[in-house]
This record gives sequence, structure tokens and C-alpha cells, in this order.
Amino acid sequence: MYIKEIVLATHNKDKKLEMEYALRNLKVKILSLDNFPEIGEIDESGSTLLENSLIKAREVNSITGIPAIADDTGLEVEFLNGAPGIYSARYAGENVSYQDNVKKLLSELSGVKEKLRNACFRTVISFYSPEKELWVDGSIEGMITKKPLGNKGFGYDSVFLVKQNGLTFGQMEKEEKDKISHRGLALKKMVKLLKKNIS
Repeated sequence: MYIKEIVLATHNKDKKLEMEYALRNLKVKILSLDNFPEIGEIDESGSTLLENSLIKAREVNSITGIPAIADDTGLEVEFLNGAPGIYSARYAGENVSYQDNVKKLLSELSGVKEKLRNACFRTVISFYSPEKELWVDGSIEGMITKKPLGNKGFGYDSVFLVKQNGLTFGQMEKEEKDKISHRGLALKKMVKLLKKNIS
């Protein structure tokens, strides 16, 4: 498959930066939705991360005519039966801030013991062009802290403690986070797949 450009199907500037960084060595031009101001919010009507990422990639491809990559990410907390899951970005409601979502999560877990605060961060990344559809996922185990720790990263990063190094994503430098995070792992897999599939 020969492609010259890929468009990132996200309005989230933080996700866009992580995706651009991971895809930087592909020999294609990486565009973002900033190049297409006519594309508004895409209705994520799927019931899984995979369905939502494919909806976004297909929609952006159909509007732009350019192959698209989309991500959908969910934080799954064991004590909350997998919530917020696919609703992670809008857990506290529509058009809310990262802080609003974190505040709601911590209040839902108020008084819950450490051993019951296990969580998993999961990302699915899809690539869509009319000739090819690819998808990969990445996940990492951790636990939800009782209060935010660190001011790096975005979203739930300050309250997601990674078991393998005892730090929250909010306490990690970007390079360290990209190596082990759910999105970092999924992006590495996607880059491998794309290198195999595009000329």
C-alpha cells in the first residue's frame, strides 16, 4: 500500500503530541485535525474502545480522503467494575476538564482501601484507509492513588500509579512514560504494522 500522508483523528492536543512523536520516523507526512477545521467532534457511539477508534478513523478518512489513525483510551478500575472505561474522557459529563474527571474518580473511590484500587489503562489504535484496516492495543496495570501526584502528563496521569516503578504517570518524564504506557505500547505496535504495510 502506497501512502504519502496520514491524518491523526483526534482533537486532543496531548494525544496528538504523543502520536506525532511515536510516528515521527515513518516516511509519510503526518497531518492533524488542525489542518481540517471543518471536522467537529466525532460521535463516539461504539460500545468498545475498538469500535470507537474505528468510528473516528473511518469518519476522518471519509471526510478528508486521507488514511487516518485514531486512538480510544479507557481507564478501567476494578472496584468500579471497569468504569470509567469507554466514558473516561467524559466521566464527569460533557465538555469537562481533566481535573473534573479526576475529582469524580477520587470521590467514587473515597475511603476505598489501597488493595481494592487496582486499575488498568487500555488504548486501542486503529488505522483506516479504503484498502486496509489495522488495529492494535496496549495496556498497563496500576492502581489509583488517593490524591494526585506529579504535574506532568494529562488526563488521569497524576492518579495512575504504575506498579513496575512506583510512580504515577504524572511524576514521569515524557520519554519514560512513552516507553511503558498503554498508548506508547500500542503506538509501537502500530508503527511496526505500518512499516510492514506501507511502501
